[in-house]
Amino acid sequence: MNAKIVQFRRGRKVYHKRHFLIEIEGVKDRKKASELVGKKVEWISPAGKVIKGKISSAHGNKGVVRAIFEKGLPGQAVATKVEVK
Repeated sequence: MNAKIVQFRRGRKVYHKRHFLIEIEGVKDRKKASELVGKKVEWISPAGKVIKGKISSAHGNKGVVRAIFEKGLPGQAVATKVEVK
């Protein structure tokens, strides 16, 4: 499945460097997003390095999910594509 990184998971003063919000194509509500919890996520850098993560929960009611990656992704990863396995 194709998906796009929307933003870091963040609060007013703190952001979580390993947590990202991901928007998945074809998922428009919380119920469908909840079914994807536990799936693996991979981001491929322009240099070809793969950073893996896992979907942890749904975020909001519009189908966005939270993913936790092994390592923090660079800021350039925002608005790029990821692959959901």
